Amino acid sequence: MEIVVRAAVIYLFLWMITRLVGRSTIGELSTFQLILFITMGDMVQQAVTQQDYSVTAGVLAISVFAVLTMGLSWANTKWPSIRSFTHGVPVVIVQDGEPLKGVMRREKMSIDDLKAAARQQGFETVRDIRLAVLEANGQVSFFSRRSSDGEEGAEQKPAVG
Repeated sequence: MEIVVRAAVIYLFLWMITRLVGRSTIGELSTFQLILFITMGDMVQQAVTQQDYSVTAGVLAISVFAVLTMGLSWANTKWPSIRSFTHGVPVVIVQDGEPLKGVMRREKMSIDDLKAAARQQGFETVRDIRLAVLEANGQVSFFSRRSSDGEEGAEQKPAVG
């Protein structure tokens, strides 16, 4: 029973850490962050099982993570209002060609990250962007000022991370 409690506590801790890290960094991990998350897996195993290397302990710990994940999915389906808490909500980071620096700072996204994502979608400058939305999954959706036939604001660029 101790492994179940430990697994639940670690699961909630990992969920909280991924929410605190910021969605802009979840979409693309730096080398350091990737190494951190990989080594965190080993640390989690040790914290959950207390060096119990039995198959039963491993299966039990993984089962707790799976049940909690399914429980969160079920809760999100049953009560859609909690989804904004568990997954986050999309936020506007550029409006009418102007980066919303306060929002970007809160979401831990730098102007350089925004410019790089915009360039990948064919935007030369941030001023060319009518609207940019940082999605809950860490990707950025861009909407241009002009479409290919010259109409105002009709074109949507695909999301990038």
